[in-house]
Amino acid sequence: MYKQQLRPLIQNWSGILQFRPQNLFFPSSLEEIISIVKSAKGKKIRVIGSCHSWPPLIETEEIVISLKNFQGIEHLDKEKRQATVRAGTQLRYLGHLLYTHGLAMENLGDIDEQSIAGAISTGTHGTGQSFGIIATQVIEITLITAKGEIVTCSNEKEPNLFKAAQVSLGTLGIIALVKLQLVPAYNLECIKSKENFETCLSKVDQYRNQHRNYEFFWFPYSDIVCNKFLNLTDKQPENKPIKKFLVDVVYENGVFKLASEVARIFPNFSPSISQLGAKGISVQKEVHYSHKIYASSRLVRFNEMEYALPAEKGPQAMRELKAWIEKNQIQVHFPVEYRYTKGDDIWLSPAYERDSCFIAVHMYKGMPYQKYFEGVEEILLSYQGRPHWGKLHTQKAEYLSQVYPKLKEFLSWRQSLDPEQIFLNSYLKELLGV
Repeated sequence: MYKQQLRPLIQNWSGILQFRPQNLFFPSSLEEIISIVKSAKGKKIRVIGSCHSWPPLIETEEIVISLKNFQGIEHLDKEKRQATVRAGTQLRYLGHLLYTHGLAMENLGDIDEQSIAGAISTGTHGTGQSFGIIATQVIEITLITAKGEIVTCSNEKEPNLFKAAQVSLGTLGIIALVKLQLVPAYNLECIKSKENFETCLSKVDQYRNQHRNYEFFWFPYSDIVCNKFLNLTDKQPENKPIKKFLVDVVYENGVFKLASEVARIFPNFSPSISQLGAKGISVQKEVHYSHKIYASSRLVRFNEMEYALPAEKGPQAMRELKAWIEKNQIQVHFPVEYRYTKGDDIWLSPAYERDSCFIAVHMYKGMPYQKYFEGVEEILLSYQGRPHWGKLHTQKAEYLSQVYPKLKEFLSWRQSLDPEQIFLNSYLKELLGV
């Protein structure tokens, strides 16, 4: 029988979202998920993975289902390079499991704490102009509907439902199983280097064409960016635990945590702290298994907003963002992140039918972010930006229907699968215009 907690405190990764539902369930099988849904008797249900999103997507006063006990590979076809994975499987764990079978996901993001269902449901992505968001690697989804029925969809079976389910915000039903198309396991070499801001922007098209995965981080109040290049390699992983600990834990997290606390207590120091961080960039090289390279340690907690723009609009948007921060003397020391993805045909994907660049801004936990995020958001909206569903933003149905041309069809499927709206909360109703 599944475990249960009464009135637990649930909070997201940064602590900005906190609530207490009536019940929190921990099912460990498909049958237990179905049993919970059938016994809910009309109560609102939301599902949590690792709680690594910022908006109140998961918030409810009634029933929350955690899938952390529903992890692992359900079925593996090594010949076809396909794996059916339980929805709660954490990306970090999944990478390890696939590697033991000589397989890997073709691309991942820079955080691996999310569950596979949570990652695809919010449009989570990595970088690389030849790769779509993580949901594009999904070839079949098994849903538990509001009636407790099992529905499976793919490009061959219920293709329109599949395009809705690949990024669904958990509003169509509970994703129970995800089938992934995989690739043979591979190693990547990561190279980080320093470059001038304008020089970088003049070369971004060259960089994204030349490298398998490319992104950069711009340090506010400086003219410096940190480029990050990932490429396939036959080199073997380097076993340098002390060096990795010093770089990843001591410097990139420990020292940065201390600097962030200084910025929180003395906000006027933020520009200087950002400039010091930029000066500290040095050339770094690392070789490892793909799932070990993509993700970075994130021990310093923050709030985040991210938008997807047409790829060709990225450089000009960055110039405008830089000028706005400096003009308004925004007290921020976190770098701005810039990535690319390939366009796709998923209805609620931020990269729907257009190659995209993603621009993300961050603010240290405990520091006010509203003025910063609102100003940046206004700039990115002027470039037909689409918000990342799992990050903070202020958009509602009126704007979203303009930039997501398939929103109406998506809502039609939502209505047919959940007419009683048990998988909706007040935030989602307002967001989608239900």
